[in-house]
Amino acid sequence: MSEEFRSGYAALIGRPNAGKSTLLNRLVGEKIAAVSNKPQTTRHRIKGVVTLPEGQIVFIDTPGVHKPGHLLNRRMMAAVHDAILSVDVVVLMRDASVSTGNGDRFVLDLVKRSEKPAVLILNKIDKVREKGELLPLIDMYRNEYDFAEIVPVSALKGDAVETMLHSVVKYLPVGEAIFSADELTDESVRTIAAEMVREKILRSTGEEIPYVTAVVTEVFDEETNPELVTIYCAIYVERASQKKIIIGKQGARIREIGTAAREDIEKLLGKKVFLKLFVKVVEDWRNRGRELDEIGVRE
Repeated sequence: MSEEFRSGYAALIGRPNAGKSTLLNRLVGEKIAAVSNKPQTTRHRIKGVVTLPEGQIVFIDTPGVHKPGHLLNRRMMAAVHDAILSVDVVVLMRDASVSTGNGDRFVLDLVKRSEKPAVLILNKIDKVREKGELLPLIDMYRNEYDFAEIVPVSALKGDAVETMLHSVVKYLPVGEAIFSADELTDESVRTIAAEMVREKILRSTGEEIPYVTAVVTEVFDEETNPELVTIYCAIYVERASQKKIIIGKQGARIREIGTAAREDIEKLLGKKVFLKLFVKVVEDWRNRGRELDEIGVRE
């Protein structure tokens, strides 16, 4: 293998809950993608940049592959297909702790059709009691596609993540770095702030609010007061009853969401943040093109 510097793009694809966003956040060392135990947390592609001595990988975290329903879902799946077409390497992430289902076969089929170099990541090995249980899974995938590498990892604990990086970078084209070494993402801080708020909503509301929420940063002001960033985020819901759930009794829940999100944003920015959250009822926003454009899920 050549010692020349390599750089390029790698798409992280997989079913919902495979752990793609957890892995991306660990790789870049900052929280740039929303993480929750609910499917479809990632709604648009987020780039995470990892620079190694031998090369630079620009990871694209895609929405979990699922059956499209609303316009929102159709746009999300279009983002997955676009990502696969535009990258140099496909990184298929699979939850190794659960049995193989139709969704896993569908994602595998996407990889086959891409005909691109592919690395298989078997995630959540910390949940697999006997490591020998991975062997039939590895054999199944090897028989289905000529994967360049197969790497068992734990994105949550960081096990074998370095091995995975070196496996991916080998299959990128020779070339100069795309981003400077200190850049972690090309996402705007406005977008990341909204992602952090939405993550806290998902964690705080449990099963009460599934995927009827979206967050848009409407104000991001770091110039008026250099020591304090002022952020206003609008939370979209589809019904007044959902608005009540997010606000909570006497505003307790939205305060809890705001406090947790503000702490994460302050860590990212390294300065104090004033975060104001308000809830907008927009009926059937998941099927409205303009609203989807505003939250960044574009055609």
